[in-house]
Amino acid sequence: MPEAKSPRAAVILAAGQGTRMKSPLPKVLHPVGGRAMLDRAIDAAERLGCERIVVVVGTHSPSVGEHVVKRLGEASVAVQDPPMGTGHAVLAAKEALAGFDGDVLITYADVPLLDAPQIEPLFALRGEGADVAVLGFEAKDPSAYGRLVVSGGGVLEAIVEAKEATPEQLAITACNSGVMAAPSGLLFELLAQVRNDNAKGEYYLTDVVGLARAAGRTARVGFASEDDVMGVNSQSELADAERVFQTRTRSRLMAEGVSMIAPETVWFSWDTVVEAGVRIEPNVVFGPKAKVESGAWIRAFSHIEGAVVKPGAHVGPYARLRPGAEIGPDAHIGNFVEVKNVKVGQGAKANHLAYLGDGEVGAKANIGAGTIFCNYDGFDKARTVVGAGAFVGSNSSLVAPVSIGAGAYTGSGSVITKDVADNALAFERGPQTEKPGWAERFREAKRARKGLK
Repeated sequence: MPEAKSPRAAVILAAGQGTRMKSPLPKVLHPVGGRAMLDRAIDAAERLGCERIVVVVGTHSPSVGEHVVKRLGEASVAVQDPPMGTGHAVLAAKEALAGFDGDVLITYADVPLLDAPQIEPLFALRGEGADVAVLGFEAKDPSAYGRLVVSGGGVLEAIVEAKEATPEQLAITACNSGVMAAPSGLLFELLAQVRNDNAKGEYYLTDVVGLARAAGRTARVGFASEDDVMGVNSQSELADAERVFQTRTRSRLMAEGVSMIAPETVWFSWDTVVEAGVRIEPNVVFGPKAKVESGAWIRAFSHIEGAVVKPGAHVGPYARLRPGAEIGPDAHIGNFVEVKNVKVGQGAKANHLAYLGDGEVGAKANIGAGTIFCNYDGFDKARTVVGAGAFVGSNSSLVAPVSIGAGAYTGSGSVITKDVADNALAFERGPQTEKPGWAERFREAKRARKGLK
């Protein structure tokens, strides 16, 4: 029988001050793909099946701790005060892991592209007998990274920080990502032995490997790509991570059958769902919680967030779908149309210059140019319901709460404040008055006043 999988926990280090970001927003709360880097690290730990997740925070950014409490609860917060290195940070999580007997993963809140598939090999190494498993990468420019000193048979002997390395060690291109897995008892036993007699006067997590080897324990290395373990410490590095995320997402979606004629101009969020057979024109942005189903056509310069687009629907160009919008099969939402919290029925059309907020549009209804759902009175939102097959004339203002019956018409330029019965015509406008010759008399008077011939 296969050996039972050891329980898993994760310690996520998030106590860095992030001063190089030069931002009032704490570094680990900056988003990549519309998702805070810290949340991305938590997501990875959850996908790995970690039954306990502890986030180590600093005292300088209370909002980070608040963010963790809101998502995971108070028991998942450990405070490092004062900051004295990565080894000291992991020790800060010891109390929160009291009673846990299993493998502990140590990872980082500012490594946004690292996900469960890249980390899983560490647990495989643990299952094969390694007491300590470290995630490494081959660096194009290894200058500032800690080096992985590996002996015959792939055994990891030590991790040497660049400032402590000999010239021979600096020639090594296999570098340390900082991500590590070890059994909880051994991990904290070794951390208790770490000393700070180094160039920075800090307690290095990396010393765990050398201590393990000195105690006769085994350490091995798994490898990820350099992009997978990319750390973010500045705004430019944040942009680099975003670029990698977007490039990967575009490539994946096109491989799955999504058409993009200018993929480099289309931007996705971490949870965007786009099915095979969707066409996306240039300069489209997907915010969080967007789903586009097969056969839909998203035209240029549209923004979609928190919305669902059903098969065969057309959106854009220059359309905005906000949270709660659901665009039904074969419906058309055209240029400069904004839809918020409205279900648009099958085959319905709002082709130009409209705002549809809070309500419902029935199947095959037509919303004329310049139509506004007047949904907000300064205090409360109210709904507008347009029945199936109704025709809303151009420049209509529908003052919610109000219903337009199935098959009904509203006259162009009307302000509709009362419900309209099925198949009725409703209009509200003053009578047109015409004054013959008025325009010529007006021009003559103006010319005379200005002394013009």
